[in-house]
Parts: sequence; C-alpha cells; structure tokens
Amino acid sequence: MPARRQLLAIIAALGLVLTTFVQSQAQTLTARQTEALAAYERALGDFKSVLAERRRQIDAKQPLPNLPGQALYLARVAVISAYKDLTDAMPSRIGRPNKFEIPPAYFDADIEPLIDEYATLFEIMEAPPAEAQNSATPFKDVVDLAGAIARVRGLAPDHAEAAGRISLGLFFAETNGKQNVRNGRSNTYMGSFQTGPSEDRNGRRKWEAIKGEIAAANPELSARDDKEEARARGTDHRFNHWTNVRDGLMNAHADVFREIPGIVKTLPDPIDQMKLFELIQIVPTPTRSALKSGDLLNYRVSSPTIMKHLRNNSIFAFGQADRARTSASFREILGAMWLFKRKFEKAMVKYAEIKPR
Repeated sequence: MPARRQLLAIIAALGLVLTTFVQSQAQTLTARQTEALAAYERALGDFKSVLAERRRQIDAKQPLPNLPGQALYLARVAVISAYKDLTDAMPSRIGRPNKFEIPPAYFDADIEPLIDEYATLFEIMEAPPAEAQNSATPFKDVVDLAGAIARVRGLAPDHAEAAGRISLGLFFAETNGKQNVRNGRSNTYMGSFQTGPSEDRNGRRKWEAIKGEIAAANPELSARDDKEEARARGTDHRFNHWTNVRDGLMNAHADVFREIPGIVKTLPDPIDQMKLFELIQIVPTPTRSALKSGDLLNYRVSSPTIMKHLRNNSIFAFGQADRARTSASFREILGAMWLFKRKFEKAMVKYAEIKPR
C-alpha cells in the first residue's frame, strides 16, 4: 500500500511539473512574436510622442513645420501596421471591437483616445483660412449640385438622386463633411472637395460648357451659382464651398455619372457605390478602365504606381502582408477600404436628413 501511495504521489508530482512546463511554454514568445511586440511598442511610443509634440506646439502657438500632419499620419499608419503584424504573429492579441469600426486585427481599442487626439489636431491644423466663404447649407449644396449635373447628363430622377448621395459620401471621405478646409499633408489639395489648382480650373471650364443647360433645367440653382461666382470673384475658388464642390464634381466625377445605372446594378450597396467614386478621386485611370471592362469587380491592377497611390490613401497600407501585395482586384480594393466605411455611414445619415422629397 505504501508503495502504491508513493507511486500516486510521483504521478501527481509529474502532472504538476508537466502543467507548469506547458504554462511556461505558452508564456514564452517565439522570436517572431517578440520582435512584433517590440515593434508595436516602439510604434505606439512614437505615435504618442508625435501627438504630444504637435499638441505642445499648437498650445504654445509656435510655428508648425511644413505639412504638419504628415508626421502624424505616418505615425498612425505605423502603429496600425505594427499592430496588424503583431496580431498576425499572435492572434490571441486580437481584441474587442472599436468605435472607429476598424477591424480588430488592425487596431487595439485601448488606444481610441489617441486617435481622438489625432483627429482633433488635424481639425486645428486644417482649419479654413480667414477668407473662406462658407455656405449655410453645405450638405444640401453637394446633393443639389450633383443632382443637377446628373440630370443634364441624362440620368433619370432616381439615378440623379444616387449621384447626390454618392457625392455627399465624397464630401465626407475627403474632409469628414467640413467645408473649406486646408490640408495638413499637402500644399496642393484644398477646399471642401480637396482639389488642386489645375483640377479646379478644369472643373470650372467644364461647368461653363453645361451652364446654359443647367440654367434651362434648374433656374433656381443657376441663380445661386451666379451669386456664388460673384462672391468668389478675385479669390481662390477652392475656398468658396459652392464653387469648390461644383468644380470638383465637374473635374473628376460628372462624366462618370452616366455610368451610375450600371454601377448600382453591380454594386447595390450605396456605401460600395461611394467607395467606387472615391477611387475615381484616388486612382481615376484604372477605375475608369475597370468600369469600361465589363467585369468591374474582377478587374485587376498591378502597376506599382497605382498600388502606391492606394497605400497612400489607407488601402493595403497596414502591416507587412497587406503592403507586400503587388496587385489587387477591384473587389479586393473595395473590401480593403474599411477606413472609409464610417465616413460613408455618416454621409448616409446626413443624406437621409436632406433627401430630396
């Protein structure tokens, strides 16, 4: 009997040793995991440091560097990228959902306050210039202008309404629905629709070509346009909300309005429609080619330049696996535009408030 008890004691001791060993192994990180964790902690520290530096400069009313938002943007990209690499190496680090609707594999919800501060700093840095000419009805202006342009392009009323809804999504995608803002990452793109000088001139030229048709079809809107033109005379038209929206739409999107009937069939989700038109803003040439291909969702891009433009606009920008991509279909591109989703949802809410009756 004593021998049996001794044997049981030995077995129990071995079990304890085995359990301790397994737990110890579970807590031991691989070299890849250790490296990923250290990289994330560095990126998070850098992000906090850049945020604190810019906040200190703003509060002290010190001169900001040229393109003051670029360092913030790159630090934010780095912290999301490093977290994605960490969760790729350690799936157990994938946490709870976050209020920004970023996939949890890319974002630790515990750092939500840092992104709030990031947004606040950009709002300060991109505040409109003193001479900006605001509109009392900025959202309705977008919808009205897009709808009027779509109608003279021959669209039926329901598709003209889609043009208005989509264009409101563009306003939120470009500026979060803020009118006449500057750009913390660029000295070129400005205003409610973030256009450059050449795009603004091109849009104005195209508007003049259809102005007579607009006046005949919608005298009230044409009269408003005359007033805004007179108000903006002698200034940068990009800082008059009405003229910047008008010229931005005419420059890049008006010609694509004709494709809306086919687009809504292929992409019945209104948010996907907004994503596609935002791609007209980001990568216009391949997006137009995809629309002409007859197989929009499977149309593939592989140009390094195009992939770079996508990454510079937060598409396939985060983590080694995404950044290693050398090509993507439009189905994959639309799926990767998750940072735009929340903005487009806000646009949908606003559109419901002002939807034409």
